[in-house]
Amino acid sequence: MHRPIVLFCALAATFGSHALHAQNYPSKPIRIVVPFAAGGPSDITARNIAPRMTELLGAPSIVVDNRGGANGFIGAEIVAKAPPDGYTLLGGTATITSINMVVYPKRPYDTLRDLQPLTTIMATATMLVVHPSLPVRNLKDLVALAKARPGEPAMGSAGTGSILHLALELLNTQAGTKMTHVPYKGAGPAVIDVIAGQVNGMFVDLPVISPYVKSGKVRAIALASPKRSVYFPDVPTTAESGYPGVEVSNQYSLLLPAKTPRDIVMKLHDAVVKTMATPEVREKFISVGADPLIMSPEEFTQFIRKDIEKWARVAKAANVKMD
Repeated sequence: MHRPIVLFCALAATFGSHALHAQNYPSKPIRIVVPFAAGGPSDITARNIAPRMTELLGAPSIVVDNRGGANGFIGAEIVAKAPPDGYTLLGGTATITSINMVVYPKRPYDTLRDLQPLTTIMATATMLVVHPSLPVRNLKDLVALAKARPGEPAMGSAGTGSILHLALELLNTQAGTKMTHVPYKGAGPAVIDVIAGQVNGMFVDLPVISPYVKSGKVRAIALASPKRSVYFPDVPTTAESGYPGVEVSNQYSLLLPAKTPRDIVMKLHDAVVKTMATPEVREKFISVGADPLIMSPEEFTQFIRKDIEKWARVAKAANVKMD
C-alpha cells in the first residue's frame, strides 16, 4: 500500500475513534477535582454547576473531589496526569492557572503545556475583612494598627503564593506594613478561623464572604476593586482608602488534561455555557456578587497567557517567590 494511503487510513481511524468516543461520552461519572479544601469559592463554584451539567450531559453523575494542599499543586497535578478522556476536570483559579506559574520555579505542572483550558465560569472582586473584635473600622485604621504593632495583625489566606496571599503582600508593600501571613489549605478553612477569631482577617473573594459580612460575623473594611459593589455600597474601595494599586480580582474556571479530544472539549464547553444560562444557576452566582464569565477555549488560553504576565509583574513588585 502506498504511504499516502496508509497515512490517510491512519488519520481516518484516529478521527473516527475520537468522534465515536465523543458520541458515547459520557458513559461513566465525571470528576471535578477542586484543588482546595471544601467551603471555598472553587468548591462552591463546582458544586453550583455540577447538578445542571450532569443533566445536560446525560452523565451518571458529576462528583466534586476536594484535593487541597500545596497551594493547589496536588489537585492540579492529578488532573494534568489524568487520561485525556473528559472524565477528569480541574476547578481552576488565578492561583492555579497563573500565579503558581510565576511564584514557584519548580512545579509539577505547567498550565499551558499540561492542561487544556475549557472556560472561565465567573469573576469575583476581593474583599478585605477582619474579625469584629479587631479595633479597626476602615483600611486606614488597619494600616495604623499594623504600623503601631509590627508583625500584627495576623492575616489568613488560601495558601502561600495564592492570590489572597499576594493581595496581602501588595498591601504590605504599598502601606509599608509587615502584617503576618497565615497560610491555609484553601479559603474555606481560613474564613472559618477569621470568624472564630483565630486570625484577625484576610483578603477573600466576595461570593464566599458576603453571607458573613451580612450577618455581622466579619467586618468588611475595603473592596480591592476599581468600583464599589452594588451589594455592599457602603464598603469603600482600596483606591478610595488611599491604596489604588491594591486591586485584586479572581476568576473561577474549568480545565482538562492536555490532548483531550476536541469533540469532548466542545461538548463540555456547550454544557457549561447552557448551565450558566440557566436562570437559577446564574442567579446563585449573581446574588453573592459574582459576575458570570464565559470564554471559548481559545479565548481562555489567551487570557491565561496575559494573566501570567500580569501576576509576574505583581510577584516581582511584592518580592514573592517560593522555593
